[in-house]
Amino acid sequence: MPKTKFPPLVAGNWKMNGTLASLEEIDKLKEHLKNADPACDIMICPPFTLLFPMSERLGDSRIAMGGQDCHWEVSGAHTGDVAAEMIAETGAAACIVGHSERRADHGETDEIVSRKAAAAHRAGLVAIICIGETIEEREAGKTLDVISTQLKGSVPSGSDAANTIIAYEPVWAIGTGHTPTTEQVAEVHAHIRKELAGIVGAEEAEGMRILYGGSVKPANAAELMSVENVNGALVGGASLKADDFFGIIKAYM
Repeated sequence: MPKTKFPPLVAGNWKMNGTLASLEEIDKLKEHLKNADPACDIMICPPFTLLFPMSERLGDSRIAMGGQDCHWEVSGAHTGDVAAEMIAETGAAACIVGHSERRADHGETDEIVSRKAAAAHRAGLVAIICIGETIEEREAGKTLDVISTQLKGSVPSGSDAANTIIAYEPVWAIGTGHTPTTEQVAEVHAHIRKELAGIVGAEEAEGMRILYGGSVKPANAAELMSVENVNGALVGGASLKADDFFGIIKAYM
């Protein structure tokens, strides 16, 4: 199994969920971690409105914070958008870009995702670049072709194992309760590692973390996290409750 340069990462994407009252879950998660020492990094990516208050609530805990999206410009006439530099100012360490929901709901292309990832790098953030196929693409046998195209179009120049993480999220598994088999996950993650070698070079590809996302929950986390070339998880709904999220983190204990 390739030896990545960094520990596995379990990251929670809260999506458009959470108010100030939700920060109680952060307190519960910190309590869970008091007497635990999981062999992974931990991150929560809340909605923009919670970035500053969550940063304060996290304090000096081992839980990092990330944003869910960013614009590619530093500033400008982009009503409703948020620059990567603004996200970095909240104390965030990373930013998700290219999530399938952004690609589908907002028409984000690989080129746009690449520009956003480059903006994250510019602001000193780790770019978590999401890729994944639809059920139609999988049933047509196009999964690996789709993954290759998305990687080549979405990973900007200057990407390396320190500033970039790839998250494979089969669109058909996100929030559906359907999970690929471990063989399917292994096949795609191995393909991602191979394709990355041609994009960022063999050494950086070997060290880059590749997360799996898509209906990850406590019941299947250990099995999924043990798959070859899986270096952590990008968790959706199960990250909203500390008990469930910690249940996934326990895959690394």
